[in-house]
Amino acid sequence: MIETRLLRQFVVVAEELHFSRAANRLNMAQPPLSQAIKRLEEEVGARLFERDNRNVTLTGAGHDFLVTARKLLGELEEGVENARRIASGVAGRLSVSFIDTAHLEFLPPILRSFRQAFPDVELDLREGTTAQQIELLQSGEMDVGFMRWPGTPVTGLVFQRVQSEPVLVALPTGHTHAAAPQVPLAALADENFIASPRSEGLGFHDQMVGLCRSAGYSPRIVQFANQMQTIASLVAAGIGVALVPGSLAAIRRDNVVFRSIEVDAPEHELHIDLVLCRRAEKRGAVLDRFLDVVGSALAPSRDVSSGSDR
Repeated sequence: MIETRLLRQFVVVAEELHFSRAANRLNMAQPPLSQAIKRLEEEVGARLFERDNRNVTLTGAGHDFLVTARKLLGELEEGVENARRIASGVAGRLSVSFIDTAHLEFLPPILRSFRQAFPDVELDLREGTTAQQIELLQSGEMDVGFMRWPGTPVTGLVFQRVQSEPVLVALPTGHTHAAAPQVPLAALADENFIASPRSEGLGFHDQMVGLCRSAGYSPRIVQFANQMQTIASLVAAGIGVALVPGSLAAIRRDNVVFRSIEVDAPEHELHIDLVLCRRAEKRGAVLDRFLDVVGSALAPSRDVSSGSDR
């Protein structure tokens, strides 16, 4: 392999066509420069310069090699600069996963701020359930995820609460309690319920079922759906009622209303958390930059735990 030092020296000599001036530019003596060019010609296997006592000119091979040398040096400089930018976190790639309700209110301003601050970072965004995201994070396919508490201990991951929102009940507009500002959960004991599968989010599913049990019954679940948007649509179609996070009410829909619930349960069970999850191992500079942006959007109080079973 030809040393980059020899390539740089060759380019300067080719630009000056004068060994003395080239040596001055390179801050070196002329004899070592002449020896370096001779060594380069030996490694290339071709004469690159024609020189006599008065003139230095490029040969045909020299002209062609000059194009190659400049291209190689340019690519090397670009590669070094890119490596430095990636190492500092201002360039690179970041993969972010999220549950469907995260993009309604919480995530968009964070992504907008991050893009404005770091436009050279490529974002890979992917929607997924809590269970799907945990699998992707553990495999290393995703860098950071926004989900619900997994509901069971998870090794190798760190969780941080970033948002807490009230649990609401979604009702069809023609429902008996649709006009009430608050609905006693016990009054829905005979209703059909729509819920997310426990396999895709054990923590959220168990919390919703637990609220119904606090009201004195186990909910009769007649339909499962992975996405909250789908659950709202099924409620609007009259399939049943559902307990949902408050963010779902941010988008107006026809034929469905969202109401607060009344039930004798601990305060924390009446709210559902959005949590940030990442691998516990050492993280990269790009992820550090993203976490800084998330941190600036959070309230002063933070809840960080590893492998939470909430």
